Amino acid sequence: MTDNTSDEAGSALEQLLGRARGPMGPSAELDFGVGEGPLAELGAMISRINGFFVFNAGIQVFRVGEEGYGADLLTWNSENTWKDTYDGLADDLFCFGQDIFGRQFAIEGGEEVVLFDPETARVTTLGDSLEDWAAWLLSDEDVNGAASFAYAYQKEKGALDAGERLVPLTFFIAGGGYDFDNFVARDAALAMRIRGPIAQQVHDLPEGATVRISAG
Repeated sequence: MTDNTSDEAGSALEQLLGRARGPMGPSAELDFGVGEGPLAELGAMISRINGFFVFNAGIQVFRVGEEGYGADLLTWNSENTWKDTYDGLADDLFCFGQDIFGRQFAIEGGEEVVLFDPETARVTTLGDSLEDWAAWLLSDEDVNGAASFAYAYQKEKGALDAGERLVPLTFFIAGGGYDFDNFVARDAALAMRIRGPIAQQVHDLPEGATVRISAG
C-alpha cells in the first residue's frame, strides 16, 4: 500500500490518490513527451503510483510494464487488444482506466478527459484535466465510481480478479438492470470485444430508437 500524501491534499486528484489501493506494478517512469495537459498529468500520476484501484475496485487505473496486476496501459491501447472490434470508434482515445462495468476513462486528442461507453461507443466529456476527472468521480462515488455496487457485488459473488470486469447478460441499452444476476465476470479485454460489434450497430442511432442487437 502506498502512502499518498501531498502538500496539495485539498485537490480532488490528491483526495482520490489518497484513497487508492496500489501500486499494481513495480515503480516506473512514464513520460509522454509533453509538458502540460492531461497526458502529462497521466504520466506524473503513473510515475507516482503505477496503477491502482479505488472505490472498492469500482474504479481501476492501469499500470505500465511487463509485471503487475491487471492490464498494461500500452497493451490495453494497442489496436488488437479490443479497439479493432469498434471499427474506428475508439481510435482517438487513449484509455487509462475503467469502472467495474468496463466504461473507459480516456484522453481524447491529447486534450480532453472523457468517459467512453462500451455498449454505444458514445463519449462524454468530463473536463480537460485529471483534476476534473477526479472531481467528477468524487462528486458521486456511488453513481460515477460504482463504489457501493462494487462492494456489495463482490461481497456476495466474490472478488473480481484484477484483470476482470463485469458484462451484463442483458445489455443496459436493451433494458438490462443492475441486479447481480444480470452480470458475469469476464477478462476485461474480452468484455470490451464482446461489446464492440454491438456499439458499431447502435452508435449512430437516435435517442429512443428501437434496438435489434445482432451478434453477427
